[in-house]
Amino acid sequence: RTQATPHPLSHMRNALIMAGGAGTRLWPMSRQERPKQLLPFLGGRSLLQIAAARLEGVVPPERRLVCAAERYREAIVSSIPSLTNDRYLGEPMGRDTVNAVGFGAAILQKHDPNAVFAVLTADHLIEPQEEFVRRLDLGFRLVEADPSRLVTFAITPTFAATGYGYVEQGDAIPGFEGAYRARRFVEKPDRTTAEQYLAEGGFGWNSGMFVFSAATVMDALSRFKPECHAGLAQIAAAWETPHQREVLERVYPTLPKTSVDYALMEPAARDEELRVCVVPMAVQWMDVGSWPTYGQTLPADADGNRTNTRTAHLNSRNVLAVSDDPDHTIAVIGGSDLIVVRTADVTLVVPASMAERVKDVALTVEPRLR
Repeated sequence: RTQATPHPLSHMRNALIMAGGAGTRLWPMSRQERPKQLLPFLGGRSLLQIAAARLEGVVPPERRLVCAAERYREAIVSSIPSLTNDRYLGEPMGRDTVNAVGFGAAILQKHDPNAVFAVLTADHLIEPQEEFVRRLDLGFRLVEADPSRLVTFAITPTFAATGYGYVEQGDAIPGFEGAYRARRFVEKPDRTTAEQYLAEGGFGWNSGMFVFSAATVMDALSRFKPECHAGLAQIAAAWETPHQREVLERVYPTLPKTSVDYALMEPAARDEELRVCVVPMAVQWMDVGSWPTYGQTLPADADGNRTNTRTAHLNSRNVLAVSDDPDHTIAVIGGSDLIVVRTADVTLVVPASMAERVKDVALTVEPRLR
């Protein structure tokens, strides 16, 4: 694997992997007792294991945190040999990404006032590894040189996507080739606007990956989201004391639920004291959050059918057939643009065009996934 260029402050580099999503769009394979980040359906490895391996040569294992639901602690810690219980931040209840990031920042700052950390998620497939390492190292160097910087990574678009947010890059940052000031964040645009962004250049998909100073995150939250800051400060004060669990379970569920983009990045981009930077990443990037994107990880036959199990097709085209039992056979006759997912107790059949509705069915059948 590619090794990042050493930096005088590199011993202070940390990473936080967020793995708290319910995975409802990958139901019924993803369930309350077996969330998507633990499913071994990518060459036998889970998305979380892939995310942890991606940090080799960038952040040492003893400086990696994982933030996910407390109920998944045993399953997640046992799936990553280098992960220890003290580096698992167990959420009593999911409160969206700004609180996961703030949780990590609060704990890291308590141990090291100068801590710098990368924020990654357990949803992504990224290739090539060498380019990811190079860009992440640049993000670290930007924040190490100026802790007031908040770095976001933008994926170089390959098509006019309407399902992703966008970041527009501004002026280049002197001394850091490949880094720019972030001009603005744009939520999911319509087709015409997305095509315009692709033609103009200078826009990237918002990847959900960042590099921050822990102290800067906490300071920014105190101004932009004081309710979150107050609660997280209470949790940090009780951390590693006899009151740790009681305070966490009492305070964390009360934190306002919102995303890191809305609560932190967008107001920071308008703030004169903070410097929001963007580092474009020219990589093959896939957010494996739905059945159509998972299907893209599987090879297609001559008719566009994809599968991870035994299949029998008769006059079928563009059918994704998935089973949790590789010896189970799925037969489709005359199907077109379909998704078929079979588990031991649930079978899902849905037109590919309605894949987003899988979440609605999942929450109806298993309301505890909310």
